[in-house]
Amino acid sequence: MASVLVASNRGPVSYTVRDDGELEARRGGGGLVSGLSAISSEDGLWVCAALGDGDREAVRRGVAETGVRMLDIAPDVYADAYNGIANSVLWFLHHHLYDIPREPVFDAAFRRRWESYRAYNHAFAEALAEAADDSAAVLVQDYHLALVPGQLRELRPDLRIAHFTHTPWASPQYLRLLPEDVREELLWGMLGADELGFHTWGWATSFLSGAQIDGPEGTAEPFLRSSDPWRGVKHRKGGADRSTRVAAYPLGVDGDELLSLAHRPEVDERLAALRAEVGDRKTIVRVDRTELSKNILRGLLAYRELLTTHPEWQHRVVHLASAYPSRQDLEVYRSYTTAVRELADRINDAFGTPDWTPVLVSVQDDFTRSLAAYRLADVALVNPVRDGMNLVAKEIPVVSEAGCALVLSREAGAYEELGKDALTVNPYDVTETAEALHRALSMPPADRTERTKRLAAAATALPPQRWFLSQLEALRS
Repeated sequence: MASVLVASNRGPVSYTVRDDGELEARRGGGGLVSGLSAISSEDGLWVCAALGDGDREAVRRGVAETGVRMLDIAPDVYADAYNGIANSVLWFLHHHLYDIPREPVFDAAFRRRWESYRAYNHAFAEALAEAADDSAAVLVQDYHLALVPGQLRELRPDLRIAHFTHTPWASPQYLRLLPEDVREELLWGMLGADELGFHTWGWATSFLSGAQIDGPEGTAEPFLRSSDPWRGVKHRKGGADRSTRVAAYPLGVDGDELLSLAHRPEVDERLAALRAEVGDRKTIVRVDRTELSKNILRGLLAYRELLTTHPEWQHRVVHLASAYPSRQDLEVYRSYTTAVRELADRINDAFGTPDWTPVLVSVQDDFTRSLAAYRLADVALVNPVRDGMNLVAKEIPVVSEAGCALVLSREAGAYEELGKDALTVNPYDVTETAEALHRALSMPPADRTERTKRLAAAATALPPQRWFLSQLEALRS
């Protein structure tokens, strides 16, 4: 039995089957992995889904890393829940990215997939209920598992339950695109928690603004307690009155760990190779997954406009763009990744010369190259159309060796903490972004140095372990 449990779609370890039939484990990284390391494996348990054949084989063989339980959910149920609902409905909903004349379409196929999403969430709820000791603390992660708190509350009303959403939360108007019964089921799922966490008060307020229910199952009404920043939702369901607290925990980066990673020998080698390609030119660096929300295409258009309207930067700047392929099993993501490659090629064809390649784009998962680019960055471009946080905006100022100017979208969660020391832009305004890039490249060194110091301080204010433990402490209190 465990006293602290974390639930997420992806776990801290994944397995592959080697040619000799043996299983090989690979540890993951990120804020959750770092945060949970603050909890002893004897007291903590991470419940996650088996994502591939190697993970499922590990479940079948009973191979279990201490403190981790993988759920072997039926592949068709998982596909409908993960790609059919989480990534094709909820992700688009929270990022406001639907092509409204064509999407969404809530038909019989959607209802079938929603049943799979409900079953997928219930598998997690049952596993957590079974593994938790009396009054355990359970921290559920992200929109993939939005129904788990409510389902778990029904199974184990004695538990303390939190849910953290790593994306934005949809505005009330966008949330009402959902069929009414589905919208209420989603909200009741979230309101099963004692506490709901978001990266920013902006996203928390979006949740509160849309958390009104007056239906056959019960009622819910947001409120702000007068005694300080206690915000939440009062609700009544099944004759029981409860309240759910809503709070903001802006995830930061571990500066020491990040700098250690960025100065490994393999990163030094990659940095030397990039310097040889770039020469003495200035650099504009971006690192993203090829997700539709990251706005990579408009970033490239802004760079093209910079070279057109400020030709003095031709031959004097290089755009280092890392675009990690994301969700390539969905056609819309494959076509977006192709469009990124093609636009970069057109910019190079239009402006490039034998001794200058304007865009050096890497469309592969290459963290070593990204860290090397961080160190080389004179300007960081982070221009998402909507983003829960965006840790790249925090990582580059910490790692950049000469200091960097940050061009930041006002729609990134990081804007709340970093906006005053960044050059902020409307992510849809290509011209404004091009001018911000010009100002960033032209920024006096002393100004850039001071801004970078303040950006790095804000970026490291709530590193992963403290981020995780602060939620745990709030839940237990």
